[in-house]
Amino acid sequence: MVIEDNHAILDVITLILESEAFNVVGLNKGANFINHVKEFQPDVVIMDIMLPDIDGRVLLKELKENNLTKHIPALMISARYNATNYMLDNVEADDFMAKPFNIDELMDKIYSLLKKTKL
Repeated sequence: MVIEDNHAILDVITLILESEAFNVVGLNKGANFINHVKEFQPDVVIMDIMLPDIDGRVLLKELKENNLTKHIPALMISARYNATNYMLDNVEADDFMAKPFNIDELMDKIYSLLKKTKL
């Protein structure tokens, strides 16, 4: 699952993941986020922090504080924040990437998160 309000970035991430044989659902805002997660049951969530309707860190907190979804790894992405200052209420993502990012690095992070969930 990818949550990104920039349609070009959302399209690129979606195309890359689909080319790697992932099933992808893309959202461009955070509305009904937990319901989408429960319905789609993603293996990984990639989410932007700056969304038009909500702070992505609030969505991360929802994800990690819900017993049905807290096991799902989350990769936060942001152009404004970095790995040391993006946290909200001490809730951490499983990984972080600054924008702009390298596609190979993105895929490395996704595969690393998937390996951790399979252990």
